[in-house]
Amino acid sequence: MAMAQGRGSATQGLALGLLVLCLFLGADVAGAATYNVDWSFAADSWSGGKSFRAGDVLVFNYNPSVHNVVAVDAGGYSSCQGSGPTYSSGSDRVTLGAGTSYFICSLMGHCGLGMKMAVNAN
Repeated sequence: MAMAQGRGSATQGLALGLLVLCLFLGADVAGAATYNVDWSFAADSWSGGKSFRAGDVLVFNYNPSVHNVVAVDAGGYSSCQGSGPTYSSGSDRVTLGAGTSYFICSLMGHCGLGMKMAVNAN
């Protein structure tokens, strides 16, 4: 009988540990924010003053017949060239990873006119 009681305590301890772990992991996901990006020629200043975290979601809103969103590296951001995932729905959802993410519009010189954005997520 004492042995069954011991196993019950171990099971309860394991269940409590899993619950705490789930709460800890869930708190990080629940803390993710969604930001609506007005993807326009002033996009390069949009992220200024905002704090982002890995897991946050950017929703790029724009007219897909005249713009797109291309995820690029730092070199592609600086040169307004590059290849990477290209989004073109007009309402694109991008989940941020840790570090700096770079986005440009690759159409008709738009990046050079300020349609680009760098976002740093902690």
